[in-house]
Amino acid sequence: MPQPYSILFICLGNICRSPLAEGVMRAVVQERFPQREFLIDSAGTNGYHTGEAPDERSVAVAKQNGIDISKQRCRQLSDEDFSRFDLILGMDQNNLMTINRLAPCGSPAVTGLFTAVARDGLDGHAADRGEEIPDPYYGDIEDFERVYEMVREAAEALADRLQ
Repeated sequence: MPQPYSILFICLGNICRSPLAEGVMRAVVQERFPQREFLIDSAGTNGYHTGEAPDERSVAVAKQNGIDISKQRCRQLSDEDFSRFDLILGMDQNNLMTINRLAPCGSPAVTGLFTAVARDGLDGHAADRGEEIPDPYYGDIEDFERVYEMVREAAEALADRLQ
């Protein structure tokens, strides 16, 4: 049996953006590819919130869009992730720089900025140029709703590439 295609979403603390991306991408691939198996996960570049649930505002925005992320638990990016996942996607340039700095030599994982990979694929250096998904942590619910919309759009575009 072939291994599932695997995607890991990364943000700073794994409490706002990357849990939303994980939940949205799971929903999109389940809807679009019901016969295919995927491994979708999320992590943070730091371990400040390890073991915690996602931010309650991310949980609320996901829920109002029919997605339950309440059972997710925050974790930190690990060396094993670079051999476990096909694609490791950062939410912003700082996340991507940290991902690339932490990547072990010879890692088979492809890294990139989530929106850039979704829009342009992995051709050339396009994977590092794209719109950043802003951290809504210090904002209000409208900031989380905007992030959800950006994540949804990027997840749909990435699913188009997985056809």
